[in-house]
Amino acid sequence: MKAFVYHGPNQMSLDDVPNPKILKPTDAIVKVTTSTICGTDKHIRHGGMPEVEPGRVIGHEFCGEVVETGAGVNKFKVGDKVAVSCVTQCMECYYCKRGEYSHCEDGSWIFGYKIDGCQADYVRVPYADTGMYLVPAGLTDEDVLFVGDILSTGYFGAENGNIQSGDTVAVFGSGPVGMCAMATARLWGPARIVAVDIDQSRLDFAIKQGWADYGLNPNNVDVTQALKDMTNGRGADVTIEANGFEPTFKAAIDGVKAGGTVSLIGVFEKPQILDMKNLWIKNITIKMGLVNANHISGLIDLIKEGKLNMKPLITHTLPLSQVAEGYDIFEQRRDNAIKVVLKGDVK
Repeated sequence: MKAFVYHGPNQMSLDDVPNPKILKPTDAIVKVTTSTICGTDKHIRHGGMPEVEPGRVIGHEFCGEVVETGAGVNKFKVGDKVAVSCVTQCMECYYCKRGEYSHCEDGSWIFGYKIDGCQADYVRVPYADTGMYLVPAGLTDEDVLFVGDILSTGYFGAENGNIQSGDTVAVFGSGPVGMCAMATARLWGPARIVAVDIDQSRLDFAIKQGWADYGLNPNNVDVTQALKDMTNGRGADVTIEANGFEPTFKAAIDGVKAGGTVSLIGVFEKPQILDMKNLWIKNITIKMGLVNANHISGLIDLIKEGKLNMKPLITHTLPLSQVAEGYDIFEQRRDNAIKVVLKGDVK
């Protein structure tokens, strides 16, 4: 089969590799019909995650069709159309029993990281009964594509913010994850959602889609002061950092009110410095972590009922055979690229 393989920093290629096989009774083999390029894949491509070994097939956000199931798979059958969680859950270990699926002792985020991922014709899905979700009749891959990663991550960021009705929520970073955080933050009924980014086109896009109410560009305004001006001098009740860069990290902390919450969902390659004395005296809460992806069923229901629609994030669609071009489009933001989708070549 064809698969996009990591061979080392800045060395990735579309290769012929063996088809995946069932290794455990709880495995399924899925034909990948639709996948994406994620920001984390970009980090891997450039060597930002050195624990990824050369020879690894990349990718972790996808939908597909079940083509084979192990003897222990009971909820799915060949031919089922499924969306797949980026977090593998065994449901038996200490962490899974506590609902902390991102720390599953035999799983967590492993697709395209510890095991072969989905930028390929086929992929092996461990613990298929707990990691796959049927795509409801009437919905397409594109409708539910993001539930397995970025939509779940955005929801996780909003959930960790402990948003209250009437709050002001500021999201730092208007990439795909940040926009998913804006869209899902709406579910808690904040008074206003503020997008913060140096890319004005993305601010305008987030507002046009109704995910954000206001856009603040740090190149044009003092973001901290603007947030205070909106909130009688307090600052945002909740800030969500969705970039993983030092400027947005600092700005999310500076922009939150005393007693507020900073929710970190960006992927940081470098250590950050915390001003502990000021954080302590302001009673700031900081939450962070890898998504548990434990709300996928609910997110699919919200999509089915028309309460969430993240399809506008899809700006480019290419066949898997053009995956290398897709990475360049995604990283260079060609033609205002936001999310690049890859369609499977296998019929």
